Amino acid sequence: MNVVSYRPEKDELAYTFGGRAPVATIAPGTILEVYTEDCFGGLVQSVDDLASVVCEFPYLNPVSGPFFVEGAEPGDTLALHFIAIEPARDWAVSTTFPLFGALTSTHTTATLQPPLEERVWRYDIDKARNVAVFHARRSDFTVEMPLDPMHGTVGVAPAAFEARMTITPDAHGGNMDTPEMRAGVTAYFGVNVEGALFALGDGHGRQGEGEVCGTAVESAMNTVVAVDLIKGVGTPWPRLEDDAYVMSTGSARPLEDAYRISQHDLVTWAAELTGLDTLDAYQLVSQVGLAPVGNVCDTNYTMLAKVAKSYLGSPAVYDGMHARMRAQGAEYLSGRSR
Repeated sequence: MNVVSYRPEKDELAYTFGGRAPVATIAPGTILEVYTEDCFGGLVQSVDDLASVVCEFPYLNPVSGPFFVEGAEPGDTLALHFIAIEPARDWAVSTTFPLFGALTSTHTTATLQPPLEERVWRYDIDKARNVAVFHARRSDFTVEMPLDPMHGTVGVAPAAFEARMTITPDAHGGNMDTPEMRAGVTAYFGVNVEGALFALGDGHGRQGEGEVCGTAVESAMNTVVAVDLIKGVGTPWPRLEDDAYVMSTGSARPLEDAYRISQHDLVTWAAELTGLDTLDAYQLVSQVGLAPVGNVCDTNYTMLAKVAKSYLGSPAVYDGMHARMRAQGAEYLSGRSR
């Protein structure tokens, strides 16, 4: 088993997908152990650390990478299986920002009332008990929430020499902010450039669907991901698979277009997996599909379309890639526990 470890220095963090030289070369079949910073680069540490003061735009939402995958070419699909995603610190933070979030004026939805204040919340992370502890800022109220670590930002380089800020989700992936990007999931990305140049970051200890205030329980992460390559098979939008479900993503504005993209991809994918006529697949997904929300705050919004594999006859998606990578991950975890 080939295992590569990477912990970036602060000056090695990336803030775009594309337009950046790779930090390492990865062979398909490799397991990558990688440290990722939180969306504030670790600079917001207390309730007194306002991001507008301690952070510098555009140095927000850093990712670790990019990683060059040997043999990856446009028209292939990159497969990333998340073996483990674990908070790297015993604290995490969340914030409100002026002119950012789903329940405030924004620069594109201009209204006359004052913007929301900037406020920071600090969460205690107890990995032994698997909880994050919320502390209200204006009362003594506290509550424990189960940890559900995930990565808000994962993606590959866009096509045509384009560079996209890491905060923007699109067909290359990026800041999709879906809680479905958790350990046990395999994510599939269409390769746009030689080497794929994938990167990841923006760890969340947990996040509600939509990320309604614009930030989650923002946490640095120690992540283990298996990397593989599917040659000669394209993937139009990022897709996810776990043991029970297949999922398609769509990122756009307005939100209904993100919804349409994800549903279109799932319907056409379901037709391919089952051999069904497109309208038969449309009818099936209409009755058994789910539509979890990714984010409704970023430069593009993200929706998912999700269906249980059992309704599709439990097909071998991407020729059984998820099952093989899951077994590889179990072998890695078994070795780590010895």
